[in-house]
Amino acid sequence: MADAHTPVLVVDDLRTHFELPIGMVKAVDGVSFELERGKTLGVVGESGSGKTVLSRTIMGLNIASNARTSGSVVYDGRELVGLTPGEMRQLWGTEMAMVFQDPMTSLNPVVKVGRQLTEHMRAHLGTSKQEAKASAIELLRSVRIPEPEERFNNFPHEMSGGMRQRVCIAVALACGPKVLFADEPTTALDVTVQHQILNLLAQQQRERYMTMILVTHDLGVVAGRADEIMVMYAGKAVEKASTSTLFSAMRHPYTEALFRSIPKTGNPKHTRLTAIAGRPPDLIHPPPGCKFAPRCPYAQERCREEEPELQAAPEPGHSFACHYPVGSEAGKAAYEANLAAGVPQTLAAAGQVQATEDLSVVAAAAEEVV
Repeated sequence: MADAHTPVLVVDDLRTHFELPIGMVKAVDGVSFELERGKTLGVVGESGSGKTVLSRTIMGLNIASNARTSGSVVYDGRELVGLTPGEMRQLWGTEMAMVFQDPMTSLNPVVKVGRQLTEHMRAHLGTSKQEAKASAIELLRSVRIPEPEERFNNFPHEMSGGMRQRVCIAVALACGPKVLFADEPTTALDVTVQHQILNLLAQQQRERYMTMILVTHDLGVVAGRADEIMVMYAGKAVEKASTSTLFSAMRHPYTEALFRSIPKTGNPKHTRLTAIAGRPPDLIHPPPGCKFAPRCPYAQERCREEEPELQAAPEPGHSFACHYPVGSEAGKAAYEANLAAGVPQTLAAAGQVQATEDLSVVAAAAEEVV
């Protein structure tokens, strides 16, 4: 086994652009990160931020004729960008796998669950029909599906949403992948089932010593389940840090906005949720400068003209892309200047934004949401 501290996945300046008749969509625009074996990276952002496209690009699933991919993805010492679909297919299942966000569309509705599990094993591992069935039943049991022998012969529509998602996890784990991509695995599930599915993924990761990339729009989901968090906006990474560092010393206003949008169990009943006003930018015709500036309460003229680059924070392993970071004197002055000028505030109404010192306190309760 390779050294645990050796990155199993190294992504460098990865870009995925889609050519459309109306222009070029820069879905992923220069993302870089490293991930060690057995660790979990949480990728967080709103819909349209590039999270899913990033995962699919690393997996080699963006095979549309209008997709343009550049940069580097090195998995276990092997460069993946540029490999043919046939070459990537040799890695799917055994080396890397994905749990998709909608189990009803990722499972074949007219094929029994058992066959969808065993065909992966027989194709990639060369197991016999009986061996594959026995392994599949045991796998269903390991993901906590009751009466797995009976469920083996069920069609997807005969199961609940939570059970279908467990089947998707079982399918992804069938060939023992080393890297697992979990793309919004709890989106369509109620809160109780969300908690069960997330705990199940964490348990399977520990038992199998897998590396995992957990894609979500909710910081509360990754609060206690990711070793590192990368926040994405408009196809770019705007902040990266260990989970504890991010929640105690977040620097980017977008990260703060996502954090404040988490429902707090300690709030009084009927408390209005804090929303991020405005819409994500048009990725065909993005605004100049910082892409978050039109929605940011800290934005100044410099933000609208000059796009910030990732810079190192005082905390080790922490980087962010902001001219007026949260918690800094420059950020405080920028916010107060906007407030005094009557600039519309997008995080909350004037006077309701709490001091940044309370972020670590509230973060401790974030996981209660899930």
